[in-house]
Amino acid sequence: MASYLSVMWGGLRRLFRGPDYPPVTVRLPWRRLDVLAPGAAGLALVGVTVATAQYLIDSRSLPALTAVVIAVLSVLPLPFLLRRPLWAWRIMFLGQLFGTFNRQHDEVWPWSPLQVVVILLVLLVVGARVDRAVLGWMALLTLIPVWIFVGPNNVGGITVLFVVVALVAEVVGRIMRSRSTLSARLAEQSEVSELEKARRTVLEERTRIAREMHDVVAHHMSMIAVQAETAPYRLPDLPEPARAEFTSMATAARQALTDMRRLLGVLRSEDGEPLVAPQPGIDDIPELVTAARRAGVRADLDVSGGEPPPEAVGLAAYRIVQEALANASRHAPGAAVRVEIRPWTADLSVRVHNGPPAAEPAGSAGAGHGIAGMRERVSLLGGELVAGPAPDGGFAVAARLPYAPPPEPDAGGSGG
Repeated sequence: MASYLSVMWGGLRRLFRGPDYPPVTVRLPWRRLDVLAPGAAGLALVGVTVATAQYLIDSRSLPALTAVVIAVLSVLPLPFLLRRPLWAWRIMFLGQLFGTFNRQHDEVWPWSPLQVVVILLVLLVVGARVDRAVLGWMALLTLIPVWIFVGPNNVGGITVLFVVVALVAEVVGRIMRSRSTLSARLAEQSEVSELEKARRTVLEERTRIAREMHDVVAHHMSMIAVQAETAPYRLPDLPEPARAEFTSMATAARQALTDMRRLLGVLRSEDGEPLVAPQPGIDDIPELVTAARRAGVRADLDVSGGEPPPEAVGLAAYRIVQEALANASRHAPGAAVRVEIRPWTADLSVRVHNGPPAAEPAGSAGAGHGIAGMRERVSLLGGELVAGPAPDGGFAVAARLPYAPPPEPDAGGSGG
């Protein structure tokens, strides 16, 4: 009981003291209603006020100032309906009380038809915005002048009308709040789904990179194991401790290969097929560009001479060019694409640039790995990647792939 009284008392306090409810923006097909509202409300206020004041002055024995005040209070709630609903009701209620001055001794209805329409409209619109406790007080206080000033033969029907309007406002408000809550939950779930999709995409790309890097690393580990195992036969004068050391190295290399295969088995997805073909490298990029030309891409390749990079770097460069060509063909159809490969002393520079599209790109069904996959590969090697729109309206991808990993930071630091 105490809790119920506390809720009702809180509703009464908010009805008269606030805080008010936030504004509502209603969008029409051609423009926003809140842009039209001030001008339209101003014109309506002037026109209706003049007409109502004239009606009251002509048909009632009221002072002109009183008639104008009643007329203004009759229509003044309308501009506040969407932006300040509680203030709309307060002004309406004040106008309802002032409207009783219009009552004659032989009449059963003190308010003009326009004022009655505004009262019902405010009760409906504002009632749909407020909570149940505030709506209950609104309906009760709005009915009190009706019970006092309406004739006994009509008070029952008018009361039923006001109660029905309040109930309709409650139902409409509940539906609006339910839809608002549902929309907020859907937006939150959509955001969570997008984050989860991005996270899953990164994990899938990392798994793919791990599977491809397995072949590169396994090749080197196999060479180490073979060299260590054959060293005693190729070098017959090795002392026994050295033979034991080579045997230990071969065993460690074989164990490392076994552990890598186990790790790859964990990372491989259920529908993933084992990789049996050699991994591509920088020497396969010309063939990749040629295949893109056969597919209709206006691709041009510029490769500088130099020492071949490590296999991991060559694989990353190949995949970056492959993804960049695919993105260019998908998002910039008809654009010229230039691929530049620059092997330097300590790193490999890869740049793929496409001009603006010559035709409207077709819609893409879902997001692929794209830039995220490129970043993962470059990050794995400790390099840098820049991808974004180019000044000419096209798109450019530039990567720097170092041949050796960056040095580990000194944990202990150095004093100076």
